[in-house]
Amino acid sequence: MGKTIELATFGDDRGYLTVAQDKIPFDIKRVYYIYGAKGKRGGHRHKSTTQALICLNGSCEIYMNNRGEESTVILDSPSKCLILDKDDWHTMDKFSEGSILLVFASTKYDVEDYIDEPY
Repeated sequence: MGKTIELATFGDDRGYLTVAQDKIPFDIKRVYYIYGAKGKRGGHRHKSTTQALICLNGSCEIYMNNRGEESTVILDSPSKCLILDKDDWHTMDKFSEGSILLVFASTKYDVEDYIDEPY
């Protein structure tokens, strides 16, 4: 099941800097981001891809189901990172106005890697 990790964040009167280096537990092969979302995204799991999700701006809700074990996580800070296992069937929803969801993936895009049927 997915797990949330805190990324190292450093701040002073100039602002904040958050570091993901050495925290993402896989080699990153693909990077993409979702913004302007008007409804649910996702609705799948993977055969081999692990992902790391960070809401850079605003907030969103991530629902996960791993073989009947269900969980929901609110991503509402750019220092909060959700690691999704390949077996985590997930949806992303309830995007706040202006939200930006950054995703790091362990594999390049492959349509054959997607499993759309929920558990």
